[in-house]
Amino acid sequence: MDEATLGMLKDRAFAARCSTIREIAAFGSGHIGGSMSIIEILAYLYWKEMNIDPSDPKKDDRDRLVVSKGHAGPAVYATLALKGFFPEEWLKTLNQGGTRLPSHCDMTKTPGVDFTGGSLGQGFSAAVGIALGQRVRKMDARTFAIIGDGESQEGQIWEAAETAGAWKLGNLFAFLDLNGQQLDGYTRDIIPQLHTEGKWKAFCWDVHVINGHDFQEIEKAIEDAKATPDMPHMIIMNTVKSYGYIPGEGIKGNHSMTITPEGAEEAIRALAEREGRAI
Repeated sequence: MDEATLGMLKDRAFAARCSTIREIAAFGSGHIGGSMSIIEILAYLYWKEMNIDPSDPKKDDRDRLVVSKGHAGPAVYATLALKGFFPEEWLKTLNQGGTRLPSHCDMTKTPGVDFTGGSLGQGFSAAVGIALGQRVRKMDARTFAIIGDGESQEGQIWEAAETAGAWKLGNLFAFLDLNGQQLDGYTRDIIPQLHTEGKWKAFCWDVHVINGHDFQEIEKAIEDAKATPDMPHMIIMNTVKSYGYIPGEGIKGNHSMTITPEGAEEAIRALAEREGRAI
């Protein structure tokens, strides 16, 4: 990746983080932790990888993205707004009466959302079905899916994984947000995520393990995955929950947090200082 592209992606990620923080602050609280941990993969997919058109969000031959961990909706909305799917003013209406941006992503309400998330595990099954549909129709298109490590405790995740492996869905690219936390604590204290790489390999997936906040590693994993066209691809992303919302980093209760508008601006200033940015 050249320096110009890397700089562009970092700029997009910073903008998406700021928008996500302000978006949640406009409502007063929300799912900050699991939103912030997937900002880099969203930025890479929307600005570098996916075949999409914000002016025609339903075009038939587009790549699809299913964010199965539906509580990451605020990050998805911030990304879609910055990409031009809808006005950024909508972000101020998150989870409020009459909004088109409900707490969890809803494909019937929000332009650019390809599947409704929220009931954990179900989105991933849908992604497998979408990828199969693309192949049956001989479409030159791919399906991308993002799942959580807490979500991976759902049996439906593994039913879908086994099916995709058996069907050799090489057009399916999945990303596991391995941040080590879930709603009610650390995964190690609830259901430990052990031998994760081996589990996916046992289900006949092409597996890569990366730092999910490093664009260079994201790009390499996706490009390496393309060299194995007859297997679905799992990219395990080691991430930090709440990454970029510094008040939430490293604490247990960061799944959903209260954020005031003043607190949002303070957090954005702290992030800008850490990244060496002027705001």
